[in-house]
Formats: sequence, structure tokens, C-alpha cells
Amino acid sequence: MKITEVRARVVEWRGKTVPLPPHLCTNPMDLLALPAGAMQGFAFHGWLIVEVFTDAGHVGIGNAALCPRVTKNVIDLYLKPLLLGADPFDVEFLWQHMYRKTLAFGRKGIGMAAISALDIALWDAMGKAAGQPVYRLLGGRTKERIPVYASRLYNQAPEDAQAEARRYLDEGYRAMKLRFGWGPVDGAAGMESNLALVRAIRDVTGYGIDLMADAYMGWTLDYAKRMLPLLEPYRLRWLEEPVIPDDIHGYADLKAMGRVPIAGGEHEFTLYGFRQLLEARAVDYIQFDTNRVGGLTQARKIAALAEAYSVPVVPHAGQMHNFHVVMASLNSPMAEFFPIVDVEVGNELFWYIFQGEPLPVDGHIQLHDDVPGLGLAIKEDDLKQFDVIE
Repeated sequence: MKITEVRARVVEWRGKTVPLPPHLCTNPMDLLALPAGAMQGFAFHGWLIVEVFTDAGHVGIGNAALCPRVTKNVIDLYLKPLLLGADPFDVEFLWQHMYRKTLAFGRKGIGMAAISALDIALWDAMGKAAGQPVYRLLGGRTKERIPVYASRLYNQAPEDAQAEARRYLDEGYRAMKLRFGWGPVDGAAGMESNLALVRAIRDVTGYGIDLMADAYMGWTLDYAKRMLPLLEPYRLRWLEEPVIPDDIHGYADLKAMGRVPIAGGEHEFTLYGFRQLLEARAVDYIQFDTNRVGGLTQARKIAALAEAYSVPVVPHAGQMHNFHVVMASLNSPMAEFFPIVDVEVGNELFWYIFQGEPLPVDGHIQLHDDVPGLGLAIKEDDLKQFDVIE
């Protein structure tokens, strides 16, 4: 089987979007105190779709969400020529070829997002050719079904957050995650607002439900150190991305406090980046996203390395590429799930692009042995809601 064509398309949403209020979620731009408020630079409304065509008629589908226009250029100019005529089953060689070709500029960020999208498509093509779901190629089923946590609960009025949390309980979720809205520039009053959100949700869920919280790189180490003792009574399963990803020593300092488990890795890349996190004993949970970290070829290696350190892997975001990793790894106890909502920050765009993403039943999703590859198709007719850049 040979690769005959590679197509990368950027789709940019042009439909209705939900207005975003200030302080919806902390993020790294907060410290700049820009006039647009706390959400400046946070929302995105574009996605990258990749298709790898083969002479056997199988088409592998991959995707990436980071900076899709530039990511498409990396694929078209640098990576596509390496894949044409190759056998998609040579996935390790192809990954290394793409990685080493772009090493001078692509080790992290956009270059790795481009490799990830193509690598996911290669695995999808392999699964279709083998007549097997991708998780079977990764090691097989380790759980009957996958527990998922509802991941939304952006900062809002406490009564609105409580209503959303009640809805997740009624739908059978046994875990959920909130987003903090306030950071260092908001001072002590902002800290109280963060705590009020956690308190309001705990009043609804009690302590028999796992509750996680995300600061999305919006805090400083000093601020996080002040917040951890205040958060400790609420028994969070983890605090996610409290500081910027380059501050590995800051992560390690927070983890060493032993107050609240620390999670990170959404913005880390490749096996080498996670080796640094693990060797520094910087995180209690690893949260790579397969369509950023280097695709499935890297995700399976990082999952194995994390298992050797007894650090669980709970990938960032829903989506099939992450679910297949979780299904094939005993060291992945659950997965993240983005509920279907109107377009707001951009996390939900994949629901409008792909057919086949599973829906949870009683807080669990199921992958099926008789669906080859990743089990996705592109909603070509629905792409009319987007501007499509070929």
C-alpha cells in the first residue's frame, strides 16, 4: 500500500458564536492586562483537516487545532513530499523523517502539530487497511468502556455554575472540570472569586464526585503557591496548568507542596519533553493532546514512559485520537469530554466537522471492535458553515 496524495484543508467557522464575557477563563495573556479583558487571545475558530489517500482506496483522517493556517503551510511545503509514495505502515520511519526534516524549527508548537495531524491520519489508514480499530493496533482493549469527565464549567455566576454541574450529575458523570476566571492581576478579591466558584460547585456535587480545576497557564508561581492552601479543603483531583509550560521547576515546586495534585502537559511536545517533566517529578497527571504531542506514534511512547513513573495519563480534550490511546492504556483511568454546545471558545468545533465522535452514556463512552481505524468521517455537507482554505 502506497500513499498517493495528502490533502490539508483549513476550515474557519463563519456561523454564529456565543459572546464571551470577561473572566471566562484565565490564560497567559492575563498578566498583560489588555483592554479586551481576560479572554484576549483565548478563543479560536479554525481547524485543520488532513487526509492521506492510498492506492488501496483507504483514506486516513487526521486533524490539528493549533494555528491551522500555518500548520497547513508546514504540511504542504515540508511534510507532504516526504509521504508521497511511502507505505503508511512504515509509520515509525515516517515520523522520524518528518521530525528530523523539521528539527531546526519544528520541535515544539506548530511543526509538531503538523506532524501530529499526519501521524494520526497514517494510523487511521493502517487501521482501515487492517480492518481493526486503532486501539487494537496500540495494544487492545484495557477497559470495557471509558469513564469521561464533563469538561466545561467556565467561570460564571455561582448559581449558573451550579445549574450546569447539576445537569452533568443528572447525565451520569462522576467527574467534571471547572475553569478559574481570575489570576494574579485580580489580587485577593480575584482569589475569593475563584474560591467561590469551587465552593458553589462542591455544594452541588458533594465529595463523592471528582472535581478538577484548570488555570490554563494564567497564574504565576507565587500566585499558585498562595492558592494551593486555599484550595486544599475542596479535595480537587488535580489543578491543571497552574503556570506556563516552560516553568518546569515551578511545576515541581507546586507538586512538592503536596497540597493539590498537579496536572500538565497539554502544551508539551514529544517523548523528550515529557521525559523532562517526569525526571523533574513535576506533575501528578500527564495531559498531552495526541494531535499536538506528535500523534499516536509519540503518544504511545509517552504513555509507556509515564507508566514506568506511575504517573497516570489523561489526555487533553475529547476526540477519537485521544480515546483510542486511553482505551489501549491501563495507565489512563479516564478521558476528557467536551459537551456539544454552540460555538464559543473553539474547543467544540470538532463536533461540527467530524461524524463518529462517541457520546457518553452514564458518564462513559464506548469504542467498538467492528469499526476500523479511528471511526471518523468528515461532514462534507456541514463544511458549508465554514470558510474552507484548500
